Parts: sequence; C-alpha cells; structure tokens
Amino acid sequence: MSKPPDILRIAIVQANPTVGDVAGNLVLARKARADAARAKADLVLFTELFMSGYPPEDLVLKPAFVEECMEAVEALAGDTSDGGPGVIMGSPVRDKSGLYNAAAMLDEGKIKTWRMKVDLPNYGVFDEKRVFDTGPMPGPVNFRGVRIGIPICEDIWGDFGVSETLTESGAEFLLVPNGSPYYSEKMDVRHQVVIRQIIESGLPIAYANQLGGQDELVFDGGSFVINRDHHLAVQMNQFESSVIVTTWRRGESGWFCEDGVKANLPDKEESDWRACVSGLRDYVNKNGFANVVLGLSGGIDSAICAAMAVDALGEERVRCIMMPYDYTSEESLDDAAACAKALGVKYETVPIEKPVEGFSAALSDLFEGTNEGVTEENLQSRARGVILMAVSNKFGSMVVTTGNKSEMSVGYATLYGDMNGGYNPIKDLYKMQVYRLADWRNRNVSPDCLGPSGEVIPQNIIDKAPSAELRPDQTDQDSLPPYPVLDEILECLVELEMSVDDIVNKGHERKLVEHIEHLLYIAEYKRRQSAPGVKITRKYFGRDRRYPITNRFRDR
Repeated sequence: MSKPPDILRIAIVQANPTVGDVAGNLVLARKARADAARAKADLVLFTELFMSGYPPEDLVLKPAFVEECMEAVEALAGDTSDGGPGVIMGSPVRDKSGLYNAAAMLDEGKIKTWRMKVDLPNYGVFDEKRVFDTGPMPGPVNFRGVRIGIPICEDIWGDFGVSETLTESGAEFLLVPNGSPYYSEKMDVRHQVVIRQIIESGLPIAYANQLGGQDELVFDGGSFVINRDHHLAVQMNQFESSVIVTTWRRGESGWFCEDGVKANLPDKEESDWRACVSGLRDYVNKNGFANVVLGLSGGIDSAICAAMAVDALGEERVRCIMMPYDYTSEESLDDAAACAKALGVKYETVPIEKPVEGFSAALSDLFEGTNEGVTEENLQSRARGVILMAVSNKFGSMVVTTGNKSEMSVGYATLYGDMNGGYNPIKDLYKMQVYRLADWRNRNVSPDCLGPSGEVIPQNIIDKAPSAELRPDQTDQDSLPPYPVLDEILECLVELEMSVDDIVNKGHERKLVEHIEHLLYIAEYKRRQSAPGVKITRKYFGRDRRYPITNRFRDR
C-alpha cells in the first residue's frame, strides 16, 4: 500500500456556469481541469451544483434534466482516466432514496463516491427544501490516501454540526463547494462563517464560490482558504474568472495551505457597482440578447443605468433614446446628450407629443368633466414605454428599466410605462446609493468594465433636484420626503422589519412613517409586475421579501 502524500496541489475553480446549459458547463469544467492539469494540480475543486448551474430551482424536478447532469458527471469522470487531477464536481443526483444537491469525487476514470448536502437552506433567496431531499450526515472521502471532508455550502453556514462530524470521522481538511450569492459587504460574513467552522472543527477550510449572474442573483467568486490558525492563506478575486492552484502540506499538527494569491478586494462602492454590471451582463448574454435600449431622460437613474450597460456590454451594444414632452427642460435635454456623448452610445430623440395627444384625444369623451392629474401624467410615461417596447420588438433589443429601490418601495413608478423592461440593474439600490455609486463611477473604472474612464455621468445630473418632469416645475420631493429621510425609513421597514414605534424613536415623525409604511404595502402589486434586477441589499424585493399583495395589516 502506497504512503499517503504529504503535499497536495488543489486547484480552486471560480467560473461562470449557466443554469440548464449542461453541455456548456461540461465544456467549462473540462477547460478548467485542463488548465489545472497544466499547473500540475492533483485535485480540482468546483463550486456547488456547477454541472446544472446554480440555483436550478424546479428544473431539478425534471428527471431528464437530472439524468443529463449525471451523464455529464460520468463523462467528466471518464476524463480522469488520463492520470491527471481528480475532480470534486457539484451536481444534482438522484438515486433510490431521493434527489440531492451533491458533490461527486471523480478519479481514476470513475465516480468514486457522492456526498449529499445535509443542511438545505429555506430562507431569503433559498428554497432548496422545495426540491431536494436532505442528505445523510457525511463522512470524509478518500482521495489518494488523504481523507477530505466535503460539506456543501449551507452545511458550514448552519448549525447541523456537519464540520464537527467530519472531524470526528477522520477528515484532515475541508473543501467546501459554494453557491453564495452577493450582497453588500458579504465577504466579511463569509470569512467569519469559515473561522467559526474552523473553531468547531479544528481543520483548515477552502471555500470555493461560484461566479456570475443568474437572474436576480450575482455570484461574486472571492474564493479563499483559511488555515486552522485563522490565517488567510489564499484570497481570490471577486467578479473575475480564474483557476488558482493552492499548495497544501502535511505538517506536525496536520494539513495547512501555503500562502498563495492575495487579491485586493474591492471596497463597498466598487463591489456594488461590479455586481450590478455583472448581473446585467450575464442576464443579457445568457438570454441571447444582442444589445439593449433604454430611455435617457437626463436624470440620475437613467444615466447610471446607461453607464452600467456600457460597462457591461460595451458602447456599441447600447442604444439610448430621449423622449421629450412639453415639460422636459432644456437642462434635461442637454444633460442626456452630454451623458450619451461621454459614454459613446448611439443616441436618438423621439418626441412624444403626438402619441400623448393621441391618447388624450381618444380618451377625451371618457374623461369629460374630470380634472387633469396623475392619469394624464402617466400617459407620458406609458407613451415612452410603448416606444421603447416597439424598438425592442423591431430590433430585438432588451429594454433596460431604470427605477431604483426607493421608488419601487413606495410605488413612485408607472406600470406599463417607466417600469417596462427586461432587466433593472439598480432595482435594489436606494436613491442615495445611486448617487454614491454615480459619484464613484465618475472617479473610477473597474478592470472588468468596458466603459470609458473619466466623468461618464455629467455632474449636473448628480447635483440637480430629481424630477420625473411630468408637470411644470415638478420635483420628487413634491410627493416624497427628502431621499435621505425616505431611505432611512425604508431601510428600517424593509431590511430591518422594524416597528413604527421603533422608527419613530429614531427621530422620525409618526405620521410620515405610517404614510411610508402604507405606500410600501400598497405598492406590492406593482413590484410583482416589475422586471427582475440585481440583488445588492440583504432584503431584495422578491425572493427575500415575500409579502402578500392583498394585505390590510398596518403597524399602529
């Protein structure tokens, strides 16, 4: 019997699979394994459910889909007969006992064994208990004489004691495949989760995290290794695809990972920006859109969405349309043109006077004897929405919609108007976050962004009072409190689920808090009809926050 090795070179793969594209994901896996083999790796660690893409949701209830994933894992296992690196591959698997979120150990041309996920998350954006069965408590796998624990994602986030069990059954270190979606400042949370597990297990841990956008979720990578002494040995980049080989040695007190890559992680503004860009890019590309179109109004929201679209796709794939009406100011016309010029995008003007007048004329008999108001204002927004959707239909462009979280919270948006679109990169950014990111982007450009450096959002757009320009001299604050106040109240209501009394105790006027709470609840029907967008905060509208549309509760 050969002596177990004292050195292992383990490649961590941070790649961007696509849900449902099993053949494409297998190609990605083979390329990453080949890269790892050239770097003399012994073992290649992929992320959670890599072969299916994550999260596959109800796709895994389709037997043909799970069979295709398992066949792809078998094919990849066959590749390992070449004497190259073994593989830990995430995939759904079905056997006589159930359907599991699992990881396979592949070596010597075959599937050596499977390990099933024990702790199935059922909170926030996760609902794995809906589709998967709970796996048995795992023991370590034997890889060429080394006993390796493979807890899967939530197995180290929850309190099932999976890591401790693996230690007790002889695991020498832990390799963890993850599908951990982004929210602001989550890297610190991941580090703390792993350190807590090291304290419980006494073992070093490699944390491999998925990369790329999947509908509302963005996976930011940022894979890392922390040794048993809590020392960060390896830190991979966020938002960048890579295959990094880590070197592990058996010492007197057990295995440890040598110091390797130490990426400089982006700060909060940069990581939020890159998450928005990554989510938009992958939504457009993975769904097969050649380009995008959006309305450029001269306001901050459309300007930042245009900048994100250029950073995601390049200027040649972004088309911007200004749609002025009687209340559109010369300032807005100038600002929109300046923004389009700075970004280098195709820019056109389509006046909406005739469509709005046509709608008004068609409705004149029905509306006779009534006063003009919000209905007539919304006709402007809906005319713009019709124009953008017509361009989308004619040229195959996806419409980027531009409403921020503050507006989506209180219903300050028009159904079938400015809410029209396929995807919204700022849907989970409060208004003041939009301003902060616009200021950041004018001073910075990230390496994975395709847009120009310098000021891409004219300073006047940032400085001027926000307005929908649907009536003379209108500003947002005619209908809403100042955005710093509104955003703080909304964060208390949405992110923190605070009571009205507790928010009032923070210094806000009770009548205002009750009004904002009321607007938040009655706008639920609008949010259900809104385009998907990137999750940035801890409480994204949709999977994170599932409130009923019909809801008479008010906190009084």
